Amino acid sequence: MSATVPAAPPHPPAWGADAYAEALRRGRGPLYLRRTDGWLLPLDVARWCAPADAADLAALRRCEGSVLDIGCGPGRLVAALTAPGRRVLGIDVSPAAVARTAAAGGAALCRSVFDSLPEEGSWGTALLLDGNIGIGGDPRALLARTAALAHRTGLLLVETAPEDVDERARVGVAGDPYADHHTAVTFPWARVGTSALLRYADAAGWTPVERWTATEPGQSPSAARRFVALRRCRSLPTARRG
Repeated sequence: MSATVPAAPPHPPAWGADAYAEALRRGRGPLYLRRTDGWLLPLDVARWCAPADAADLAALRRCEGSVLDIGCGPGRLVAALTAPGRRVLGIDVSPAAVARTAAAGGAALCRSVFDSLPEEGSWGTALLLDGNIGIGGDPRALLARTAALAHRTGLLLVETAPEDVDERARVGVAGDPYADHHTAVTFPWARVGTSALLRYADAAGWTPVERWTATEPGQSPSAARRFVALRRCRSLPTARRG
């Protein structure tokens, strides 16, 4: 049974905005996702622009076959997988991120995960790290889409929020936390903890196979990065249209 994938949301124009492109050029923040009520989520641009760290590499060692990095950003994961010769493709809606990935020697396309993509249904592993389970603001739709992209027994590696949260909101990209947020371009985003991810994953045809955390030396356990490996091991559900 094939999945009925919800219509693609429009590309978030803010990810191509000056604040994000400038942060990638500098290789550091400050940069935030800001909700319409003013709440700020700091984005770790310096880590994204650095080489893959120990937590990243622990996740990447679990990859199988060809890898699709969804929301690849400046391409550290693509570069880390490309170096030993693994076949990998990054996708991102930001031209600046795609250009930086290419400059690092990685293959990347400027596309949304909801666009038509190469080799749909055959990727051995898909990545949704660095909070990218939030793409599109609808985790169930995103998980259904990744199931359609992956091989019928493919693997999905997801990084979840450190808190037990299941939140959907409209956000904008901000380089200045004090700028007028009422004029910012916004787009839908989600924050999903492990419990919520597992609920959405089951509905989208994914089964959990492993969970782990990664903590830097001297870091509080509450700040640990949290990961879940999921496997596509049954037919995809058909989404109902209301």
